[in-house]
Amino acid sequence: MRKLVYGLLTMLVVALVGCVTINVYFPEAAAQKAADQFIGTVLDSAPESSPKTEQPAAPAKKDSQPSAMLLDLLIPAAYAADAPNIRIQTATTEAIQGRMQERFRSTLAPLFDSGAIGFTQDGLVAVRDAAKLPLDQRAGVNAAVADENRDRNALYREVANANNHPEWESQIRSTFAKGWIERARAGWYYQDSSGVWKQK
Repeated sequence: MRKLVYGLLTMLVVALVGCVTINVYFPEAAAQKAADQFIGTVLDSAPESSPKTEQPAAPAKKDSQPSAMLLDLLIPAAYAADAPNIRIQTATTEAIQGRMQERFRSTLAPLFDSGAIGFTQDGLVAVRDAAKLPLDQRAGVNAAVADENRDRNALYREVANANNHPEWESQIRSTFAKGWIERARAGWYYQDSSGVWKQK
């Protein structure tokens, strides 16, 4: 009887570990939440708030049976491993965020307001209407847009690498692209999925 119990417990452990390790997927909801916080800090020019920590759930009453205790130990671990999470805060992303925030305050916000620039469908910024820029300012605006796009490309790559999934870069970019457009202010321009400029 004891061998049968140990055999069943071994099979259960193997099954649970298999479920935990196989399930590697892009955590879209967590990525969207993290992107929204990053974008809000840049566009709202607000100081970065400290991340909220969730209180752990109260532990359930444990059964005194050894098999029940083993399940109590394994199942929370399986749930924790399956909980979607994404790391977006690194020294590199903080430096990028600071530059983007300063650039937005000093240069880009008025350009978005005037309609001279807009958000592209791939998470970048582009000059939409150069005629809205005086000739003597065009070179400076083009340089600011190039700097912004360099930081944005570095950001998407860094977030993917920080999560040990460089293959997520295109999904991170897509998530941020959607977030920039959703957080755009009324009157700002953005590209739809076909690349057509629209005004919010």
